Amino acid sequence: MSNENFSPSTLAGSSSPESNSGHGSTSSGQAAVSGRAAPGGHDPAVSKETRRRVVAASFIGNFVEWFDYAVYGYLAATIAAVFFPESNPQTALLLTFALFAISFLVRPLGGFVWGHIGDRVGRRTALSLSILIMSGATFCIALIPGYNSIGIWAPILLLVVRVVQGFSASGEYAGASAFLVEYAPANKRGLYAAVVPASTAAGLLLGSLLAGLLTILLTAEAMQSWGWRLPFLLAAPMGLIGRYIRTKLEDTPVFRELAEEDHAIKAPVSSLFRNHWRLLLKAVGAVLLNAVGFYVILSYMPTYLSSELGLGAAESFLATTIALVTYIGFIFLTGMLSDRYGRKKVLIAASLSFIVLTVPAFALLGTGNFLVIVLVQILLGGMLTLNDGTLPSFLAEMFPTRVRYSGFAVSFNLSNALFGGTAPFMATLLIAATANALAPAWYLAGAAVISLIAVALSRETSKEPLRHE
Repeated sequence: MSNENFSPSTLAGSSSPESNSGHGSTSSGQAAVSGRAAPGGHDPAVSKETRRRVVAASFIGNFVEWFDYAVYGYLAATIAAVFFPESNPQTALLLTFALFAISFLVRPLGGFVWGHIGDRVGRRTALSLSILIMSGATFCIALIPGYNSIGIWAPILLLVVRVVQGFSASGEYAGASAFLVEYAPANKRGLYAAVVPASTAAGLLLGSLLAGLLTILLTAEAMQSWGWRLPFLLAAPMGLIGRYIRTKLEDTPVFRELAEEDHAIKAPVSSLFRNHWRLLLKAVGAVLLNAVGFYVILSYMPTYLSSELGLGAAESFLATTIALVTYIGFIFLTGMLSDRYGRKKVLIAASLSFIVLTVPAFALLGTGNFLVIVLVQILLGGMLTLNDGTLPSFLAEMFPTRVRYSGFAVSFNLSNALFGGTAPFMATLLIAATANALAPAWYLAGAAVISLIAVALSRETSKEPLRHE
């Protein structure tokens, strides 16, 4: 594997015969004659420039979404003091994470809605609308007065805005993954789809950097007064840029082919539950490790290090930032590995590593040694990339084109609503209930067991052409 695999030009793909060799090559040749997309999801007429814009458009929406989640998670203690000042610190933190979790409960509904739009009207339409609503809701968080100004209305407004945001964001990850997989060369779908988790990690990285910088530069009083609002204000310009890029793209070749032949399904969600419910159950189980692991390791960890282990806030942010930088590199490596060795093997390796290593890793965090903490976070992040870098292509390939957006969005958001958004709350609650700082590790290992079973029961998808039916 050479380093050129990580370059923008490689991600943009190639229209040369060599890049189209392998899976679905015969179909690709037929597509070139007919002017239609190949069944494998690769249109030989797609230019490098188009693929670059597809990568950029897919990247920015998830970047904005997880930038917000990062800031909310990393500044949870400050937000708790602003919106729940009359509660003791642990209760206020629980209430803050409860709002975080409640906003996820609407995500399955959003998955139904955005899945319907994406499969019925088009991927581009769904993605262009979702980023506009999502970035607007994130921006509004910065404008909400604190509890000391408007009382109980402050947390109520925060909840409303986060529910709107959760609804709009529910189609983002699934839509961007489907968009990339359907535009990608057949033998690089894993690498292309890895752009989606890389964008989430980049959003978390910027959130960590800004939160850490603000924590260092501002006093506690300034942070509670206005400092915590600054990162949320950035969502508006980023969202507008993302929407502009997306409106300049055509829909994916395979979706355009279905639409031209009037094969786009009229009720994709209904068809999903009626004809593909077994795939849906496997997908929900496969997502479980990702849902819990992502929010425990990459969002909740700074709060865990500072609140439960007594590490300084600045050191907590620095450790997480270092881990995130390595995480982004690992993501693309994992996407390449899944293209070469298959999705199932990499996902199974991820589950086994969490089952065996999570509890010992969390025990090492308790040493309080900064270098050890950084190395453990890099290890946990590397383990998570085996799952996170493979899951988007695995889920997108699992469902046929006619219900791909719906199947991905419903399974991903259902698992995240039940287990992902609640992960920081459950971790805090389990520690309070058991007085055991290792409780989140056991919770994460349990999630890995369920995902292992779901993936083992699924078929390998990396070497197959994308299915229409």
